[in-house]
Amino acid sequence: MTKFTAFESRLIPFPIDNLDTDQIIPARFLKTISKDGLGDQLFYDWRYDAEGEPKPDFILNTPEAKAAKILLAGDNFGCGSSREHAPWALLQYGFRAVISTSFADIFRGNSLKNSLLPIVVPRDVHAELFRNPNATVKVDLAAQTLTLPSGRAVEFPVDGFSKHCLLEGIDELGYILHQSPAIASFEAAHPAPINTAA
Repeated sequence: MTKFTAFESRLIPFPIDNLDTDQIIPARFLKTISKDGLGDQLFYDWRYDAEGEPKPDFILNTPEAKAAKILLAGDNFGCGSSREHAPWALLQYGFRAVISTSFADIFRGNSLKNSLLPIVVPRDVHAELFRNPNATVKVDLAAQTLTLPSGRAVEFPVDGFSKHCLLEGIDELGYILHQSPAIASFEAAHPAPINTAA
């Protein structure tokens, strides 16, 4: 994982509420444990026609979308079944963050563990962003702010542990490995008791 740094990006509006993980990436693509190629399968049933050809009018197939790092989603994004492939597909496409008024708990957890930032904003901010769908915003995780096109900075919540891991570019295992000196010191100070039973 790479360290999560502040960035600016235009938005890709996707105003669909209650968008579940099977729509984000259909179940038939879950047979792999590799992330490679999952970006091409993102929103597959909406992005491609019956012959597997990209629909030119679908927003993710437009040239502007290719450079965007932020998906502006509807309410309750990522609901439905638990699948880590959903944030994998969003990341492989090129997204670093998703903005919504709410996320399904499991999707939010899977996203944070994979360096995809779910940003929850109030409804008035959400509506303002949809009124300016081609706007550029700035995401600053360290400050926990989303800077709107107007220049207004809006704070967003993120738990401290996830924030630390994202900023350091580590996952949960990486966090534990960073504690190796402290673990070794503790073990040295607390040797295992010697079993004298015969």
